[in-house]
Amino acid sequence: MATIAVSGASGLIGAALVRHLRDRGDTVLRLVRGAAVQPDEVGWNPAKDEIHLEPCAEVDALVNLSGAPINRHWTAWRKRQILLSRVRSTRTLARAATELGPHVVLVNASAVGYYGDRGRERLTEASAPGADWLADLVQQWEQATSEASTAGNRVALARTGLVMTPNGGALAPLMPLLKLGVASPLGPGNQIWPWISLPDEVRALSWLIDHPIVGPVNLASPATTTNAELIRALAHAMGRTTLPIAVPVWAMRLVVGEFAARVADSQDQLPQVLLDSGFEFEQPTLDELTAWFVAKEDQDGR
Repeated sequence: MATIAVSGASGLIGAALVRHLRDRGDTVLRLVRGAAVQPDEVGWNPAKDEIHLEPCAEVDALVNLSGAPINRHWTAWRKRQILLSRVRSTRTLARAATELGPHVVLVNASAVGYYGDRGRERLTEASAPGADWLADLVQQWEQATSEASTAGNRVALARTGLVMTPNGGALAPLMPLLKLGVASPLGPGNQIWPWISLPDEVRALSWLIDHPIVGPVNLASPATTTNAELIRALAHAMGRTTLPIAVPVWAMRLVVGEFAARVADSQDQLPQVLLDSGFEFEQPTLDELTAWFVAKEDQDGR
């Protein structure tokens, strides 16, 4: 059993991770902005690089999942908030890790956006970064952990793909359309979408806490799946069909602006480090993912 502090604990991934860690017997401290309110909460202010370290004295690991939502219209102001929310929180926790001691592990969120649009290239953790704004953002995000790694703390960077769950996540805007049978491929449809189920995302983050893994780690299913294949498989699992006409990027731009181009990015992300370390996925393929979707929907509907 370990004591683990988690930022972003109220988000989709964070809330699921907190439940998982507590279920297995760990003590979890939730990092909340401002003063701590509950016994399991620790106050912090990333904008001022402040954290109340005293409650964290016995912490074994820090997990940073903080960051402003990225699937919105990218105005100049929004881009700045997306960047600052990630870099500031990461620097604050990296500094906290160094002050708590080299035994403290830092598991920091990152993203598949690091690689940019790469077509059919198979992307491992050793692959070079992309050249667009999102790739640059992720590089700055990861570099913000440098104080901890320089001080000797073990730092793992979780480059997460699209997290799949019927209850939000990457599919939240699509779920109503899927259920109505009017969803369709987005952009060209043949772009590769790296995905991971929510249970595997949580298990992988726990794995990074427990195992001596350092540096970037791709959190994505080992399956190579196109956007059209994913949407078609999920619709079929719900007993629905998809529309034959794809939604063009220009139409998506009317709704989400520049972010629409990233929806059309292709990233064949291979979880090489996880596989080499012995991690086993519960939903490694579309068949397992869709079976879990149906079971989860049935369970939630009862």
